[in-house]
Amino acid sequence: MATETVLDQQNGADITVPTNGSAKAKTATVDASIALSPCDIDAVPGLLSQITKLSNGSLKEDKARLEMLDNARALVRALETPRETMIKHTWAQNTNFAAIAFGVETGLWIQIVNNGDSPQKVVDLSKQLGLDPTLLARMLKHICAMGYIIETGPDEYTPNNFTKSLSLPIIAHSYPVCLWSVNTALVNLHKYLKETGYQNPTSPTDGNYQRAHNTSMDFFAHLQANPPAGERFNNLMGGYRQGRPSWMDKGFFPVRELLLDGFEGGSDAALLVDIGGNVGHDLDEFRRKFPDAPGRLVLQDLQRVLDQIEELDSKIERCTYDFYEENPVKGARAYYVHTMLHDWPDELCVKILARIKEAMKPGYSRLLINEQVIPPTGAHWEATCLDVLMMNLFSAKERTEADWHHLVETLSGLRIVKFWSVGNGVENLIEVVRDA
Repeated sequence: MATETVLDQQNGADITVPTNGSAKAKTATVDASIALSPCDIDAVPGLLSQITKLSNGSLKEDKARLEMLDNARALVRALETPRETMIKHTWAQNTNFAAIAFGVETGLWIQIVNNGDSPQKVVDLSKQLGLDPTLLARMLKHICAMGYIIETGPDEYTPNNFTKSLSLPIIAHSYPVCLWSVNTALVNLHKYLKETGYQNPTSPTDGNYQRAHNTSMDFFAHLQANPPAGERFNNLMGGYRQGRPSWMDKGFFPVRELLLDGFEGGSDAALLVDIGGNVGHDLDEFRRKFPDAPGRLVLQDLQRVLDQIEELDSKIERCTYDFYEENPVKGARAYYVHTMLHDWPDELCVKILARIKEAMKPGYSRLLINEQVIPPTGAHWEATCLDVLMMNLFSAKERTEADWHHLVETLSGLRIVKFWSVGNGVENLIEVVRDA
């Protein structure tokens, strides 16, 4: 087996690792001129025709809007040369990310929104914020070049809708918390994979995140140990869930028929238990959409997470709970987990599911798993990017339908009834029961 010596990023020592054939892939025979030609110029007429056709319909409908957006992105990819795409990936997007985070940290976006829609001069903004005008001018010029603020004159700008959205914590906080936590690890991912012999990561305690941040803590513990990262991550998740198809909406999952009808017990019985539910985004939504639902709504998470709740419907109970322990709420109509199992490899998910199974009443309780399901072909980029992020942060993954059957049925002894999905949504609701 071919090997090479590399620097271990954690302890600074040289280590020998297998190349797994990478030494054979040092050169290619592609002509360099391909990097200067559009990636797929022949596809342009068809894409333009499809965009024109879609523009004749109503773009207020999300399905049509998303279809046009996919075609518009495909048009850009077809027109760009590989060299232009490379520059966009490695220089333009990274620096734009950092410039937007700069605006979040300095209060720039809130100040711009408070100033109104009239043109705003850099010199005035710099005085209001106490910033170096030269620094501010350079950051705003790049953000404008990327299309995220409107230039009205030399060093003068007015906000567009994206600029205004950056005054909202559910959008703004994503940038600094991801730069600090996620991107720091992503920068190290290719080194980590090389050092581990290009094997699929499976260790939740010695993964890329731990090595990149030089910590023994898992991602969530590390966030909580470094305020305000935990609060910002909660806001990020709140923003992520906005505008997405919800399993509680009509036409997705039949809530009344499968949860509310057949509910046993009175007001003391549990209807829905959200395990690892963070600060209660989903139960708040359920309460708004089904205000007449019977029974208790129970939010379960670690105490340090529940302590961050700023506002929550008084009808929602808060229950301090570690999902590796016995669940104190037995026989609920439904137990619910949302983008939680993708944080953990199978061996730990089996332990989590075993505790849920213990609490479920056979033939009555349901487990609702709200997660990505990666299709065999045509996977959406939102799902695939999350898969790589799970690898990066947890040594975990997004799962295929076959993966879910293996985890839930073969390893955990439960039964999947149906994968529910709707429209262009990348998240499914997996309906699971305990037969015995």
